[in-house]
Amino acid sequence: MSAAVRAGWRIGAAAALRGRAGRPLCQAAGEGSGAQGGGGSGSREAVERLVREHPVVVFMKGSPAQPLCGFSNAVVQILRLHGVEDYRAHDVLQDPDLRQGIKDYSNWPTIPQVYLNGEFVGGCDILLQMHQNGDLVEELKKLGIRSALLDAEKDQEKK
Repeated sequence: MSAAVRAGWRIGAAAALRGRAGRPLCQAAGEGSGAQGGGGSGSREAVERLVREHPVVVFMKGSPAQPLCGFSNAVVQILRLHGVEDYRAHDVLQDPDLRQGIKDYSNWPTIPQVYLNGEFVGGCDILLQMHQNGDLVEELKKLGIRSALLDAEKDQEKK
């Protein structure tokens, strides 16, 4: 990875934390409504279904189009920088049972929470660190998702 791209990632990450990067994302139909079915939305079974429903799942405050806290916004912006548009987002503010259930499930006390391929990655700080050190590119690659930052690196090399 070139030094120029690394510097761009750092600048992009700083902009993400300020909420100035990327374009609006839309949630897919039914997102943010919590789990449905037996056991309640905060039950271990319901949360397990949600984290496994899609390769990239985010539990956040608000929606990707309108994050309601700075940390949730930063996660959305980091995903945008990588060109990840197809993910499931669940607004924990809409469902107190889900909000507590996801904390219990992960044994992690804060929101947002990011899951890749059903595995808990962490919150905003972990995703930001992965973004900055290039690990997020590799983790997305394992999911069959090509980071948009790789294309940006190719474009930079052509100049």
